[in-house]
Amino acid sequence: MRSSQKTACPPVYVCICNGVTDHEIREVAAAGCTTLAELTMRTGCGSTCGSCLEQAQQILDEVHAVALDLPVLHAA
Repeated sequence: MRSSQKTACPPVYVCICNGVTDHEIREVAAAGCTTLAELTMRTGCGSTCGSCLEQAQQILDEVHAVALDLPVLHAA
C-alpha cells in the first residue's frame, strides 16, 4: 500500500466492560443516537462501571458537531 493512501483507523475500545468501540459509537450516533442513555440502551456502553461515559459523550458530541457543521463546537 502506498503511504499516500489513507487507511481507516483501527477501532479503539471505549467501553472495555461491554466491548464497545469508538466506531460503534460513531455509527450509532450517525443513526440518530443523541444521548448517553440511548447509547447505553443500544450498545451497553457505560452500563457496567461507567468509567467510559465521559469519552463516549465526547464522541457523541464530535459526531453531532460535524453533522450540524457548527464551527463554534469545533473550536471548543
